[in-house]
Parts: sequence; C-alpha cells; structure tokens
Amino acid sequence: MRVVIMGGTAGIGLATARALLADGAEVTVTGRDPQRLAAAESEGLTAERVDGTVEEEVTEFFKRTGAIEHLVLALSSGAVGLGPVKDVELSAVRTAFDGKLFPYLHAVRQAEVTGSITFVSAASARANTAGVAALAAVNGAIERMVSPLATELAPVRVNAVSPGVIDTPWWSFLPEEHRAAQFGAIAETLPAKRVGRSEEVAGAIRYVIGADYVTGTILPVDGGYTVA
Repeated sequence: MRVVIMGGTAGIGLATARALLADGAEVTVTGRDPQRLAAAESEGLTAERVDGTVEEEVTEFFKRTGAIEHLVLALSSGAVGLGPVKDVELSAVRTAFDGKLFPYLHAVRQAEVTGSITFVSAASARANTAGVAALAAVNGAIERMVSPLATELAPVRVNAVSPGVIDTPWWSFLPEEHRAAQFGAIAETLPAKRVGRSEEVAGAIRYVIGADYVTGTILPVDGGYTVA
C-alpha cells in the first residue's frame, strides 16, 4: 500500500505516517523543513521536500510519484488569521486560505489516487468559539468539499478527519507556560477533560483509510469540543 502524506513531517501528519508505516505501508511524507525531513527519513519514511503552496512543486511531485492508493492532506498555515474578525487583516485571511484550502484542491487535481483521499480539517469549521471566524471559513470550505468530491471522484473515497484542540507544534506561537495554561482552561470545557494527542487523530485517519465502506464522511476527533 502506497500512501502520500502532505504535511507529514510533524504533528498529526507525522503521527499518521508512523502509524501507517507500522502497518507495513510504503509511506512518503512531504514538508519544507530539512531537519524534519531528515528525521522522518531516519524513521524509515520516504521524505521529499515539497512546498505544498507552490503549485509547480506539487505538480512535479505527483508526476514523479505516479499512482498511489491513499492521499492524506495535513497541510496547515498555522495560526494565521486567528483573532477577532475586526482585528484580523484580510491579508492574513487570504494567507490562511492559500496555505490550506487551495493546496488541498491543487493536490486533489494533480494526484493519481486509486483508494482514498483524507483531508485533515479542524473543529473550528463547526464551533462557535470567538476569534476563529477566519479559520472556520477555511476549514468549513474544506469540509464542505467532502460530499461532492466523494460523488465526483468515486470509486475513490473522500473523507475528512476534523481535530479539535490537539497538542501539536501548531500551538508553538504561544510560550510553553501560556500554552499549558490555555490547554488547562480548554480541557475544563471539554467532556473529555483534556486536550488531544496527535496519535489519536492519526488513529482516526488510519481508520478512514482502511474503511472501504466509508466515504463522504467528516469524522470529529475533538474530545466533545463541537458538542460541549
């Protein structure tokens, strides 16, 4: 089984790569950071430097790669666009879309996939949390694509896994002490009473990849964030 994980050198993408590699899959991860790419290779993954926001690089990558069974899109522009809507610059919102939605669309157009495509979105798409309107717009657009693409690309299956608050490098914009305090405050509001781990989201991605009768689905992995 051949799998490509774009954005697979850190956080949820890397945890997913490790899980699938342990299952015996041939896993290629893409990223931009040379140190992270080297670290991924040292774990037995195939790692290629590809900037997911550069269409030419993505096109050439998929030409080289050829047919694959499964594609996982775990790209992120980070916390760009986070904050009250009246304070966030429109340029930051555009950057958020350019860093995730449009790379996802371009990858879907270019990749030759025979089994499944899995988007990593975010629970902000369905939450009522103040300060995440721009992120909700990006991830909501991604999640809304799932149903029509599942029909359009069939028999290739298309799903999304939608994480809530997960302890990953995405939160690196906060100093460690502030991050711990933020996680503690968030945990108190969740039915699960804790924030999530990358490995838990990876388990959900692994499930939808292997679930041959699951398509057009958005699977929340958020500790109850969107129902709390």
